[in-house]
Amino acid sequence: MSREAAIARATNYFDTGAFREDLARRVAMPTESQNPDRADVLQAYLDDEMQPALEDLGFSTEIVRYDGVDLPFLLAERIEGEALPTVLGYGHGDVIRGLDDGWQANLSPWAMTGIDNRWYGRGTADNKGQHSINIGGLKAVLETRGKLGFNAKYLIEMGEERGSPGLREICAKYKARLAADLLIASDGPRLNAERPTVFLGSRGGVTFDLWIDAREGGHHSGNWGGALSNPGVQLAHAIASLVGPTGQIRVPELVPSEIPQSVRDALADCEIDGGPDGPKIDAWWGEPGLTTAERVFGWCSLEVLAYETGTPRTPVNAIPPRAWARLQLRFVVGVDPHAVLPAVRRHLDRQGLSMVQIAPSREEIFHATRLDPEDPWVKWAIASIARTTGKKPALLPNLGGSLPNDTFSDILDMRTIWVPHSYPGCSQHAPDEHLPVDIAREGLAIMAGLYWDLGEVDIPER
Repeated sequence: MSREAAIARATNYFDTGAFREDLARRVAMPTESQNPDRADVLQAYLDDEMQPALEDLGFSTEIVRYDGVDLPFLLAERIEGEALPTVLGYGHGDVIRGLDDGWQANLSPWAMTGIDNRWYGRGTADNKGQHSINIGGLKAVLETRGKLGFNAKYLIEMGEERGSPGLREICAKYKARLAADLLIASDGPRLNAERPTVFLGSRGGVTFDLWIDAREGGHHSGNWGGALSNPGVQLAHAIASLVGPTGQIRVPELVPSEIPQSVRDALADCEIDGGPDGPKIDAWWGEPGLTTAERVFGWCSLEVLAYETGTPRTPVNAIPPRAWARLQLRFVVGVDPHAVLPAVRRHLDRQGLSMVQIAPSREEIFHATRLDPEDPWVKWAIASIARTTGKKPALLPNLGGSLPNDTFSDILDMRTIWVPHSYPGCSQHAPDEHLPVDIAREGLAIMAGLYWDLGEVDIPER
């Protein structure tokens, strides 16, 4: 019975093909939470896959729902002793729409296919592959030690790709039942494919629409050009007043006052690299004076996701009556998400652009969260991963994207440590989503090592 034996058992689960078989079966379930026709499949993923997998490890399980939300949640726990540390795991079994027609020839989102050391299929990276790796790590420790040596709880939701409706309410309702010393979960990408990564929270996200309704109907640009305002031009100026030509945000309320030194110290060791399949970094884009890593993980970005005026597919010689754009602010700790739209409104009015209307495009707001990089549990996790892999993990104060991490940090009041088992070029949310097999195998070893160490006496003070 040893740490090395538990890690070997986890990697053997991979080498025998058993992990691939389990993941392929889960990927084959089209758990598209945005598709109302998939409600039965969402339920079946918990009934047929997650409940049996966790019950085989001695977890008690229950599927619960929140009133008014058409999505199931799985709660599971294995309690070995009141004095032992407790860890909460999290994953989501729903996926983004399959987009079947966009995949390469001979690939399907619902059939896991191996090509060039990659497993293709919807959910391989987000998030079925990741929580399957973590459950595999738990299994390896339990079978090696005969017990976990700690208490384990799990929460799996089926609506993360819809903004996690009901998740916060479920966690508030079952707060005592879900209580733990820390969250260890997996989602999102590593810093790069080769380097194990830990992140401690996520940027928040506020998505909103800007539009101008100038008049009824279009009018001939020859007869009326110069006499009628063009909402497409006006909206372009409105956006340009919010974010400059090199991506710098021009509204003070939409950025933090500073980047904490502990965050700068952590990011000094991090270089963003999408690999051979990723885009080339535009080093000149974003807030001046910051490194690329600081711009992505320590600052905010304001993006134009869509812009429409006139009839883009069939342009005509007419001044359009309307222009519309969808914008998204990715923000860090220090920005109040509820102050974003009022600040934008005041700014536009000061610019003489009161004709621009603004409204949130979705009700759910992902809040920004960040555990202190100097927290003892962070150092413990980094040391464990380094011991397993022989590599120095990248430490990101927060993910560049958004996750419902505030549910765990704020509602459940726990430390949050994320260990991703994907990489930036995984085509998450796009056709040809995939998981590199090397990351999957290494992820199983990492999680077995972490869970083994959690059952040892040498853990941070609780």
